[in-house]
Amino acid sequence: MCRWDLLCLGEVMLRFDPGDERISRTRSFRVWEGGGEYNVARALRRCFDQRTSIVTALADNPVGRLIEDLMLQGGTDLSHLVWVPYDGVGTDTRNGIYFLERGMGMRHAMGMMDRGHTAISQIEPGQIDWDHIFGSEGVRWFHTGGIMCALSPSASEVVVEAMTAAKRHGVVVSYDCNYRPSLWKDRGGRQGACDMNRRLAPMVDIFLGHEGDLAREVGPASLAPPWFDKESYTAMVARVYEEFPNIKVIATTVRKAKTANCNDWGAFAGNACGVFESKKFYDLDILDRVGGGDAFAAGLFYGLMDDRGMQWALDCGVTHGALTMTTPGDSSMVSLNEVVYAMGGNGAGVQR
Repeated sequence: MCRWDLLCLGEVMLRFDPGDERISRTRSFRVWEGGGEYNVARALRRCFDQRTSIVTALADNPVGRLIEDLMLQGGTDLSHLVWVPYDGVGTDTRNGIYFLERGMGMRHAMGMMDRGHTAISQIEPGQIDWDHIFGSEGVRWFHTGGIMCALSPSASEVVVEAMTAAKRHGVVVSYDCNYRPSLWKDRGGRQGACDMNRRLAPMVDIFLGHEGDLAREVGPASLAPPWFDKESYTAMVARVYEEFPNIKVIATTVRKAKTANCNDWGAFAGNACGVFESKKFYDLDILDRVGGGDAFAAGLFYGLMDDRGMQWALDCGVTHGALTMTTPGDSSMVSLNEVVYAMGGNGAGVQR
């Protein structure tokens, strides 16, 4: 009876990709649309055939219209896109852009953000009619994350407002901590992000992150993910559930970057039935690692939405993430059939 299987709230930016060259040396870029929350909605629409929509805002200029055009190709509904007048120079509002240089071997990937004073960062509580979206249109699942919260104090309050309305209407709420040091540096750093996450945690059903994202006092131990260690993850899940019993699932990707192009990749998830460990991809060849975590979230959510069981959902998420990192850009370019085929442990031979 819901119009949307998933609604997300977040910023969508224009990504400039120099391909195999360096940002500071290239003479041409390829552009993509991208954003942590949007990437999840797009993947659920294109790979998993779910009905998705996004709440976001863009400055009404040619760059904003280009981002719109790219999003239209992605299939996510844009009926909740807010257009903000452009002042001609970007003093009042603008669209976010970022540059992403792929890594190679010992040279890590490098991203440079240019997203100050963007349209979505200036969104205010009361601007979006959440009760109409969640109550009249109907939404099964609402997703947002720490990137949206980090954009501005008002953006954080809009996340609180949206989650409160979602819970009022019985909507499943997921939240990806997605800590970005560059976005939180003027708002308390890691501790500021943790404080915000703790404020939201009582309203979250599906939590993507680890114990360090909910730390009362940030320290080195709380920031160390449990690399392929089920025992450590089980203990962490127990501590989180003890403080936040409302959380239904807590999931974390684990990655060991041997080089920029060769990673070990997997995930853990915990729920009332215990802790689950995903299939692992050792020595995974990486073309473009950006968006892997979002692709993981999309696959995990699809498995849970479709009642496939926690283990299947976790394996779907980690496999979808692995495949997404074999193609350029933030977004998933794979099909559900390809995900299921790879989940079965099938090889990479040519399919004819």
